[in-house]
Amino acid sequence: MTAQILDGLAVAANVRSNVKKAANQLQNEGIKPCLATVLVGDDPSSAIYVRNKQKAAAATGILTRDHTLPSSATQRELIQLVEKLNTDAEVHGILIQLPLPSQINEFVVFSILNPTKDVDGLTPYNAGMLVGGKALFKPCTPSGIVELLDFHKIEISGKDSLIVNRSTLVGKPLAFLLLERDATVILCHSKTKRLVEKIRNADIVVTAVGNREHFFLTEDMIKPHSIIIDVGISRHGGKIGGDVDFENVKEKASWITPVPGGVGPMTISMLLKNTITAASLKKIE
Repeated sequence: MTAQILDGLAVAANVRSNVKKAANQLQNEGIKPCLATVLVGDDPSSAIYVRNKQKAAAATGILTRDHTLPSSATQRELIQLVEKLNTDAEVHGILIQLPLPSQINEFVVFSILNPTKDVDGLTPYNAGMLVGGKALFKPCTPSGIVELLDFHKIEISGKDSLIVNRSTLVGKPLAFLLLERDATVILCHSKTKRLVEKIRNADIVVTAVGNREHFFLTEDMIKPHSIIIDVGISRHGGKIGGDVDFENVKEKASWITPVPGGVGPMTISMLLKNTITAASLKKIE
């Protein structure tokens, strides 16, 4: 048996098509969806991520405003920029690219971000509402994973689901999203004991480590017909890959995501979807 592919490119294209239709409708109603991006510092990877998000937004009819601050920027300077964007009626979504320089406290900055413009779903308000199943905006990678499963009509309810990641960007919010869908969730991390034993009992395995020296999922670590979702990304042997031994694991799993082309495209697509939702809120103000 060879696993079927969870095609993130196809699902992302579907999401973006719907976003473009919604953007056109909003523009016809006099609302121009706008995403403000904030980049602090000159990290090359972060700059590429921001450009990719801006390009994807433009392709779906979402305007973007680019805001950059030097790596020496103070926390107060960033807060002043965010406060300005909070009150700008023409800006519907605000994306603060992570990570931020060490002199800036991420929690403090996201605490002052307007939750109705929090298209990454990272404010304390939206994080707290996520626990209660009422989040206005959900973090993009976790919601993209759920969208990927739904598109392929994969049942989540009742599944024993294991996540190898406990970050606030992926592991923790994904755990709550899966719980909302009646999965039984185990959240694992670097201190988890008998990790392989736990993985072998899981119906759905989500791994987001991004370092093959610390974790690499092989076919002997999963049970037959399991669903494997690879969020990790790293360079190995001159090639981009994930946390999973794709070629061998796909011969044992029922569904699997490739890297690249799996979860990655979903993350930006869900950001665009959240931005359109934020712009749509103008209609009910």
